[in-house]
Amino acid sequence: MIARRIYAAVLIGILLRFVVNLTPVAWLVWFAPMPLLVLAYRSTARQTDWLTALAAMIGLSANFHYYRLVMPLRAVLLVLCLQALLWVLIVGATRRIVVRYQAWWTVFAYPVFWVAADTLEAHLLPDTNWGSLAYSQADLLPVLQFSSLFGVGGVLFLLALLPSALALAAAYGSKIPKLWRAYAVTAVLLLFALEYGELRLHQPVSGTPVVFGMASIDDGIGLEATPAYIATIWRSYDQHIADLAAQGAEVIVLPEKIGSITPATASEWQQHLSTLAAQHHLWIAAGVGIVDAGKKTNIEWLFAPDGRLDDTYQKHHMAPPERDNIPGTGFDVRSIGDRQYGLAICKDMHFASLGRAYGERRVSAMLVPAWDFDLDRWLASRMTLTRGVENGYTVVCSSREGMLSVSDPFGRVLAERESRPLPGSALLVRAEIAPPLPTLYTRVGDLPGWLCVAAAAFLLGIGRGRRGEEATAEGLRHSPQCLAEPRRR
Repeated sequence: MIARRIYAAVLIGILLRFVVNLTPVAWLVWFAPMPLLVLAYRSTARQTDWLTALAAMIGLSANFHYYRLVMPLRAVLLVLCLQALLWVLIVGATRRIVVRYQAWWTVFAYPVFWVAADTLEAHLLPDTNWGSLAYSQADLLPVLQFSSLFGVGGVLFLLALLPSALALAAAYGSKIPKLWRAYAVTAVLLLFALEYGELRLHQPVSGTPVVFGMASIDDGIGLEATPAYIATIWRSYDQHIADLAAQGAEVIVLPEKIGSITPATASEWQQHLSTLAAQHHLWIAAGVGIVDAGKKTNIEWLFAPDGRLDDTYQKHHMAPPERDNIPGTGFDVRSIGDRQYGLAICKDMHFASLGRAYGERRVSAMLVPAWDFDLDRWLASRMTLTRGVENGYTVVCSSREGMLSVSDPFGRVLAERESRPLPGSALLVRAEIAPPLPTLYTRVGDLPGWLCVAAAAFLLGIGRGRRGEEATAEGLRHSPQCLAEPRRR
C-alpha cells in the first residue's frame, strides 16, 4: 500500500511540473491538484505530509534552472523547500478540515487556504506572490476578467475551488450529506465568472488612437564597456527610433537598464535622448541604471517631444540580483495628449499594490521599461498585463530578454514580439487609449484576500485536535460514522 502511495505521489509530482513552471498549461491547472487532495483524504496525516512534500518537490524542481539564474544554490534550495512546505501546510490543513467535519462546506477550505497564503505572500515577500497559479490563466481572457473584481486572489479561488469539489466527489461520493451543495456552489461561481468575463470582453474600447513604438536590444552596456561597443548599441537604438518615428510612432518605450552608467555619462545620455525626442517630435521613455559613489538607482526617464526631460521615475521593487539598489517611493503620472500615463519599471508591475496605486490615480496607460531573465518572458509579461485588467488601463512594455508588448484594459495582447540581441527587436502598435475603466478591484483592493486570511485562521482553529486524523483509504470504504470515529490506539 505504501509503495502505491509513493508511486501515486511521484506521478502527481510529474503532473505538477506542467502546472507550477514558467509557462504552465492553463487548463491543467484546474485539475492537477485534485489527485493530490484525494491521496491526502485517503492517507493519514503523517503520510499526507511526506507524500505532499514528495509530489511538490518533484513539481517545483521544474524551476530549478531558472532560480539558479537569479540566486545562489543555497538560496535556490531554501526557496524550493519553503515552496514545498507551503503545499504541505495547505494540503495538510485542508485534509484536517475535510476529514474531521465531512461536510459539504469543507469544499471551501482548499481555496481559502491558497488565497490566504497568496495574499500574505503578496504583502510580505520581497518578490510578492511571484508565480501565483492565478497568472496561469492570463491567456484565458474570460477567466482573467475576474481579477477586475477581486484581483488575482479571485482567480486563484476559482482555480482551487474546482479541484477541491472534484476531490470530494472522488474520495467521498455520496458519503457526505448534501454534498450536492458543494457541486452547485462551484458550478454557480464558475458560470458567474465566465459570464462576467464574456460580458466585460464585449465592452467597446473607444478612445484616443496612439501609435506606440518599442525597441529593445538584449545586449546591455556595463560600466566597463568600451566606447566602440557603446557606440554600436546606440547606433542600433537610434536606427530603431528613426524607423519607428518614420512609421508614425508618437510614444516610444525602450527597455530597463539600457546601461549601467555614472552620473557624468547619464548627462551625456540625457542629451542624446533629448535630441532624438526633439528631432522626431515624440515621447521617449528609457531605463538606465546609475551608479554614483557606490549608490545604485534604477531610473526611467521620460522625454517630451520638445526634448525636455519631463520626468524621472525611480524603481520601487528590485529583482534578486539588484537588491542593493536604492528603491524609489514616488508614483509618477504625466499627461500625454488628453490622457494620463503612469511610469513603472519591470518588477514594479508584478506588485498588485503598485498597479492599484496607479489605478487610483486614474491613469489610462502605463509605460514600462523592463529587463527579464529570458526563461520567464511569458510569465513576466502576463503578470504585467494583469495589472491592467485589475485596474482598467493599457500597458506598454518593452523588455530586454523578454517581450515587447501592448495589452488593452481587458488583457488582450494587441501585439507582442520577443526581444533579441544586436541589432535588437522593434514593434509598432496602434492602440485606442480610453479613459481608465473603473474596476471593483481598484476600489476595494485585496479586501477579499484578507477576508480569506481571517477565514483561514478560523479554519485552522477549528481544525485543531486529533479527531479524524488517522482516517485512511480503508476507512473511506465504510460509512461516514466510521470515518468520524477513527481507530483508537
